[in-house]
Amino acid sequence: MHVVKDSSMKQQEEGEINMQDSEGQVKPAGKQWFIRWLIYLAGMVVLAFGITLNTKTGLGVSPIISIAYSVSQIWELNFGNTTLALYCLLVVAQFVIRRKNRRWTDLLQVPVALLVSQLLNLFDYLLDIQLASFWWNLLLLIAAILLTGLGVVLSVNMRLVPNPGDGIVQAISDETGKGLGLTKNLFDVGCILCSVAIGLIFAGKLVGIGLGTILAVLGVGRAVALFNRLLKENMLRAAGLEKK
Repeated sequence: MHVVKDSSMKQQEEGEINMQDSEGQVKPAGKQWFIRWLIYLAGMVVLAFGITLNTKTGLGVSPIISIAYSVSQIWELNFGNTTLALYCLLVVAQFVIRRKNRRWTDLLQVPVALLVSQLLNLFDYLLDIQLASFWWNLLLLIAAILLTGLGVVLSVNMRLVPNPGDGIVQAISDETGKGLGLTKNLFDVGCILCSVAIGLIFAGKLVGIGLGTILAVLGVGRAVALFNRLLKENMLRAAGLEKK
């Protein structure tokens, strides 16, 4: 029997089709786009807050910011602005690495870098923390690692513009064919070695590298896994990136 579909049924089906891309993934629309950007921006704020707390412990900072931190400390430069300069260099590096496969949308990482750097400056100004006890600093470091992991989960899962630190790792992984996890680990090691060299050559000591660096390497990934388990499914649904 031939069934005639009324106009409302056709519109509903067309709407469902329009909510999916060519790979069958759900696309957000209307209010969900607002929620998606809101979660993304919240992630950037939390990420910058976690990074700033990390620098206040005196136990060593995470690998991705260790170069900017050591340079800013040795030459007494603004940490946020030094981070911005480093992030811009990472964006340029992505174009060099990708060559013919370069994506002009990667330039959107520059405004993201500007946002993160100014948030770093803001939180550095607001957070005047100097703890004498090693154990209190260790607790502060754990909080920083958890916040950094939460910031990564909120921002990365929205599938918008990656921060340059993630963008450069993705570019290297894409062009070398190596796994993203392995590439991230090697990139972190490279950042640490650069920071060690800068500190020893120009200051005669390690600057920004310590126990906190090791714990950040081990802890941020686990914090990301934890918050993904707790938040990812509901977050993706709220942002319209997953079917309800």
